[in-house]
Order: sequence, then C-alpha cells, then structure tokens
Amino acid sequence: MTYKSECAALRDARRVVVKVGSSLVTNEGRGLDEVAIGEWCRQMAVLVASGREVIMVSSGAIAEGMKRLGWTTRPHEIHELQAAAAVGQMGLAQMYETKLRQNGLGSAQVLLTHADLADRERYLNARSTLLTLLKLGVVPVINENDTVVNDEIKFGDNDTLGALVANLVEADALIILTDQKGLYTADPRKDPAATFVHVGQAGDAALEAMAGGAGSSLGRGGMITKILAAKRAAGSGASTVIAWGREPDALLRLSQGEAIGTLLVAPTQKTQARKQWMADHLQLRGSVSVDDGAVAKLRGEGSSLLPIGMTAVEGDFSRGDVIAIRDLAGTEIARGLANYASSEARLICRKPSSAFEALLGYSAEPEMVHRDNLVLSRNP
Repeated sequence: MTYKSECAALRDARRVVVKVGSSLVTNEGRGLDEVAIGEWCRQMAVLVASGREVIMVSSGAIAEGMKRLGWTTRPHEIHELQAAAAVGQMGLAQMYETKLRQNGLGSAQVLLTHADLADRERYLNARSTLLTLLKLGVVPVINENDTVVNDEIKFGDNDTLGALVANLVEADALIILTDQKGLYTADPRKDPAATFVHVGQAGDAALEAMAGGAGSSLGRGGMITKILAAKRAAGSGASTVIAWGREPDALLRLSQGEAIGTLLVAPTQKTQARKQWMADHLQLRGSVSVDDGAVAKLRGEGSSLLPIGMTAVEGDFSRGDVIAIRDLAGTEIARGLANYASSEARLICRKPSSAFEALLGYSAEPEMVHRDNLVLSRNP
C-alpha cells in the first residue's frame, strides 16, 4: 500500500473534520496563536468555497485559560481545570469567530461531552444541529465542554472527540493536526533508526505498538490517542491523516491528494460501513408499511421515505432506532434509521410535512427515513 495510491480518500472527501491540539492552538502555552488560527481558517474558507463541508474540533480552552489566569503549570484539581476552561473558552471562541468572519465564513460554537454522544436523544440532536450548520455554510467549532465534565478532563482527549464527531456526522475524513510530522516506527528523539510511516491501515495493532505516551504538558493526548482515534473514525468509514499543523497550506494540499503526514486508511468506505451496520441489525424495534408509490420511489429512485407514503406503523421504537420498511404484502423492502418515534410516526402517517407542526407541536425532518440512512433489502 502506498500513500499516492490511497490519496483519493482525501482528494474526494466532501465532509471533513479537522482537529488541532492545544500546543498548536496556544503556541506551546504562550497564548492563542492568532497567525496559525488565521491560516487554518483561511484554508477552511477555501475548502468550503470548493464545495466541501468542514468542522473544526479545537483544543486550547484550558491552556488559554491558564495563560489568562497566570498559571504556568496545569492544575490537578478538577474545579481549577473547569475554571481555566471557562476563562479560556471565551478567547478561543472569539478568535475563531473573528478569523472565520475575516474569511467570509460564519462560525458556531458547539461544546460537547462524551455523555452527549452516549445518550441517544442528545446524540441525534447534536447530529441534526451540526448537519444544519453545515447546510447553512457555517463552520462549527467544537470543543469538549470542560467547564462541566470531570473524568473527561482527567482522562479524555480531543483526538477521541474528533473521531466521535467524525462518526456523528459521517465524515469522509478526519485530519488531526499536531506538533509532529506524523507517526514513526519509534520515537525519533530516542531511536535514530526510527522510520516515518507514510501510510497504514486504521485499526492495525502494530501501529498502536509504535505509538508512545502523551507528548505535551498542555494536552492530554499523544500519538497513541491519535492512532486510537483513527481506529474509531474508521468504524464509520472515515480515513485519518496525522500531519504537522504548521505545514504550509496543509489542509489545501491534503485536499488535493498530496502526500503529507501519515495516512491511516479506513478498511471500508463510509457508505459501506453504515449500510452494512443497518443491514446486519438484528434487533428491529418496529416497522412501517408503505404504499406501492413509496415502494417504487425507494427502489427505483433511491428516494427518502416520506410519512405521506406510509400506511401503518408497528411496534414501539424511538427516534434513531433501526426499523424495517415493508410493502403492503408485509415483505421487508428496506430498513433504516427512524427520524420519529413510533408514537409520532402514527400521528404523521399519510400526512404531508406541512402538517407536522400542527400534529406534533414542532417541525423537524420532512422524512421518516432519510435516504442516507436507508438500505434496500438484498432480495427485493
């Protein structure tokens, strides 16, 4: 496997998550690096102008807070870390907002915790918000909500958060910008025989053996967290690049397929990974029956399932559950992720989207199952 033969994974990526670490964002703790952040924002603007969707996952709140509070060493007390995050987050958000606006882009601050992504309803709400922001051409700037979390501050890292966000929005690629050129077979500072790893497969156990511990007193990650993040991102089909954050035009050159950093290729493509998971889902919580017109659109046009085409709702399921879609004879023709719970689906069955707000008290997605979250049965 060569980097050049695999670079299409980045050149063709339409939705990208970019993660930058504390040492880069704060110039090794000396304060927010306005020039570096401005450069990343400029490059993100070029990517958005080319039709790509970009999400930034940025560390740096605690490090910036430490600088503003005059602390020279990272504290150990949780309440002090939370206080530093609260102080630093103000400057971090302001800096990204200013630099993105200078490049013609809107920005949005999104603070997440691991609990947000573990809870089904909060997960789906976060996903809907992020996808809406991307549709509006706004760049979400995400950080862990260090002001309210506890164990995540001690043991978490934004490499993992970047991978979770990549899974959340089904990104095509995760780019981790760090203070290292990429992955070596050993620590080059200690082993002169260490060689650079240009390309590998995400999830390869040998890569984890090559990685060391945390690399900075400012952040909590290291190369090992980046290797594990790539493994996690690969679960939804996203390939990962680990590259030096100060490489000139790194984001633009990567988007053109240039060989920069270490590329960790996902074993399966995004669509294959997601649809295989749905196809293999054994615990279906319910189903909806659809009329012949809906069957024709699903099979022939690859359309989403609209509630107006549904004739009945069976079972007790929640938003985000995998449900079966059946024709009038009861044969499963597809399955996918429900945008509405069964109680809501019964109310909007046979109804146009214009009636949803009056029936439900709110209006959300027009589809019962979006085509991106739907897989046709193998034997229609």
